[in-house]
Amino acid sequence: MTAAPSVLFDAPGPRGRLRHHLYSVVVVVAVASFLWVLYSGFADKGQFTAEKWKPFLDLQVWQTYLLPGLKGTVVAALLSIVFALVIGMVFGILRMSEHRVVRLVAGTIVEVARAIPVLILMIFLFFTFAKYQTFKSDDLALAAVVIALTIYNGSVIAEIVRAGIRSLPKGQTEAAVALGMRKNQLMRLILLPQAITAMLPALISQMVVALKDSALGYQITYVEIVRSSQQLGSAEQNTIPSLMVIAVVMVILNSALTQAATRLERRLRARKRGKGAGAVVGAESILTDAAPGMDLTGKK
Repeated sequence: MTAAPSVLFDAPGPRGRLRHHLYSVVVVVAVASFLWVLYSGFADKGQFTAEKWKPFLDLQVWQTYLLPGLKGTVVAALLSIVFALVIGMVFGILRMSEHRVVRLVAGTIVEVARAIPVLILMIFLFFTFAKYQTFKSDDLALAAVVIALTIYNGSVIAEIVRAGIRSLPKGQTEAAVALGMRKNQLMRLILLPQAITAMLPALISQMVVALKDSALGYQITYVEIVRSSQQLGSAEQNTIPSLMVIAVVMVILNSALTQAATRLERRLRARKRGKGAGAVVGAESILTDAAPGMDLTGKK
């Protein structure tokens, strides 16, 4: 039994299939050639000798360089992600306020924060904190990295939240207002739960960006995994192998974060489907102002 043809895609004929196969072969050969040239260049420089990779089998090397750097990366990323989510939610909601002044102020802050490069913001905060002794000397770099990442990613998340809420059908808002729900109830019970589920893929991408951007902290002496790999490369004279190992570690971290967030998204969507469209919300959770002589269920 043949599958029905798609209305959006015309199945290629014999010549089209042959052309597609030819393009695929050309791409595979080009990629393989590039990888071979890259490998040959590193091999000619002795970057794949056992001596260059032997330090990674030493537990002391990991404890001295890589594990502290990994810890610094994870700490900075987690703190900035949590704070950015909170700030993004707040400013995303403020940008939809009915008060024009609130919308303008929140919008200006978000747009300015999005326009500032993260590295410049890190450097500015680091020297400002050092000049005015805002934090302890050991915490200066961490504070600058976390605050810079929070400001930038929080501004992006604010736009994601605003877009997610705006994408919901307007009929839900009108129905909730007709039922007597207050604005905070509408946002907390109706709009935000649906918007969060809808915008989780974009939030996941922004979390990965925050994790990767934490590597910029090496410019202000923050001990994270890239800075640790550079120190290891200088100590062991294996800079290229160190960067390769760090690249693999970062890929694993990003993949783990993506998988965790994807599982959370699936659970939220499954829970939403499990409740079903026939779920009934009690009147006592909706009605806020009953007529005199009436209780919340409408009985005298």
